Amino acid sequence: RGRSLDTLIGDYGIAPMSVPPRADWKVRGRRSELRRLPWLEVFRETVELPGGRLVDDFYTVEMQDFVVTAAFTVSGDVVVERLYRHGSRRMTWSLPAGYVHEGEEPLGSAMRELREETGYEADRWTAAGRFIVDGNRGCGWCHCFVAHGARRVGEPVSDDLADVEVSEMPWDRLLELLAAGEVTELASAAAIGLACVRLGDSG
Repeated sequence: RGRSLDTLIGDYGIAPMSVPPRADWKVRGRRSELRRLPWLEVFRETVELPGGRLVDDFYTVEMQDFVVTAAFTVSGDVVVERLYRHGSRRMTWSLPAGYVHEGEEPLGSAMRELREETGYEADRWTAAGRFIVDGNRGCGWCHCFVAHGARRVGEPVSDDLADVEVSEMPWDRLLELLAAGEVTELASAAAIGLACVRLGDSG
């Protein structure tokens, strides 16, 4: 039997930051090309590659880090959302997610977003991993969590532009929706996969 989820709180077992940054890729210049805070800022960088070649038009995008949580109830169902996402122009099934606010730790953000978006709180939290959204451009870090003991404690207080339908769904059903392409957001898909890893680790 693997470690219990209780012992995994704060453990980024698949954390990419265990690999140090490459020191032989050197940023020789950096200029802001587009600034639309708090949403994003686009930079044009001059990068010196290991062989000495200079690339003067390497574009990176800085965006806010965000969190996404697979929250399980005592009965084993998962808290899900059904909503419209304008980026994909589609309705999608999604897990509770949101931005990390200034001064917050990702775990605190995940707890806040779960409460605000769904009206749920959870007893036990596991940090499942942290991943860059775009390996070339950046676009912020996604912090994935698995939570257990989720229960509804009130009404959602989310300021989402889209109407959100919150429900509890059997885990197997969510996996079927993922396989059918009904989960269109990469962050939710990644968190579902990581939850499978964590559930296997604790089982």
